[in-house]
Amino acid sequence: MRKDTSMNHQLVISAVGKDSPGIVDNLSRRLLDSGCNIVDSRMTVLGGEFAILLLIDGYWNNIAKLESLIPSLEKRLDMTIISRRTEPRQTRRDLLPYGIEVVSLDQPGIVHNLARFFSSRNINIQEMATTSYSAAHTGTPMFSVNITVDIPADMQISALREEFMDFCDQLNLDAVMEPVKG
Repeated sequence: MRKDTSMNHQLVISAVGKDSPGIVDNLSRRLLDSGCNIVDSRMTVLGGEFAILLLIDGYWNNIAKLESLIPSLEKRLDMTIISRRTEPRQTRRDLLPYGIEVVSLDQPGIVHNLARFFSSRNINIQEMATTSYSAAHTGTPMFSVNITVDIPADMQISALREEFMDFCDQLNLDAVMEPVKG
């Protein structure tokens, strides 16, 4: 039996724990020591917790080594760590990436309503980031959403954009929908 020596074995790691200096340093050191590479990542502080999502790439034996280190990493970093093997994502040329920016007064249901709009049209959300903040000068609670979606190439963009803008107007959301450049 031949060993698989390709570097395209992938692992997704999700970790959450109390925010403290050195988490990224310690975690990235263990990944490097295992012979793995960070392909993609998202890291943020939410409340008093640090959250990280990583896509790791490596040879099968390096991924297995990293998986075996997860229980000790959880203890060392005082984090809850979940991992899952995955495969490289297939690029599809029949999808057009669009960026959506939405800003409004903070109100319950914004994320759900946006997700429902796109899912009901079979449009996949690739990435979403939200934030709450106070408006300058007034302190009014505001909410901002940035979304990247993949729109099927055979969909009429102008009609979709018009539907989306009408939808946002009904919910009193200011929105922009533009193709992702680059």
